[in-house]
Amino acid sequence: MADDKRNKDDIRRLSDDETGKTGDSSGEIPRRPYTHNPDDPCDEPYGRYTDEETQPGIDADGGGTNRADSIKSATSGAAKDASQDLAEQLAKVRSEFLYLYADFENYKKNAIKERSDLRKYGSERLVVDLLGVLDIFETALSLEPNAENMNAFRKGIEMTAQELKQTLHRNGVEEQPALGAAFNPTMHEALSSEETAEHPPGHISRVFKKPYKLHDRVVRPGQVVVAKPKS
Repeated sequence: MADDKRNKDDIRRLSDDETGKTGDSSGEIPRRPYTHNPDDPCDEPYGRYTDEETQPGIDADGGGTNRADSIKSATSGAAKDASQDLAEQLAKVRSEFLYLYADFENYKKNAIKERSDLRKYGSERLVVDLLGVLDIFETALSLEPNAENMNAFRKGIEMTAQELKQTLHRNGVEEQPALGAAFNPTMHEALSSEETAEHPPGHISRVFKKPYKLHDRVVRPGQVVVAKPKS
């Protein structure tokens, strides 16, 4: 019996030696102590990297909630600032629009008033000049023409006519050539034609009313008779 027990112990010890187990009463296998090899790039000690390095977005204190909240808060603040800037720009544009609108309304009112005043008083300068001619006429009419003052009366009428022409000239009214000039349908109105040798055919032989221009516009066409060759 003693020999059998001794043989069993020897077999168990031999088996443990072959398998590398030293064993204890609990049956657990003891861990081999870790020895780091610095020459092996794959041999990295456990726990060398932190959570922040292995899991981006996770804080070292163990949570990513704080960073997410901070990002959300920053985004919300930026959106609020952008909205406030937009509101300020909108208010500025609205203020400028109201100013321009009021300015344009004033311009329209002034333009309407200016056109109305021009229509009413645009001929003021001409009227003042014509009143001077009227004064000369009234002075001439106050005299009673007779054989003694007939020449003076005629001279006064001629001076009045000359003053009237100068008044028209100062206001841009010019007499246009007619007698002997070639007939121009844009400036002359042909009342008739007559056979004459004094003027070439197609030229004006007689004038009933002279043509006048105001600056570059014909304000009154001349009434004329056009010459034609004798048959």
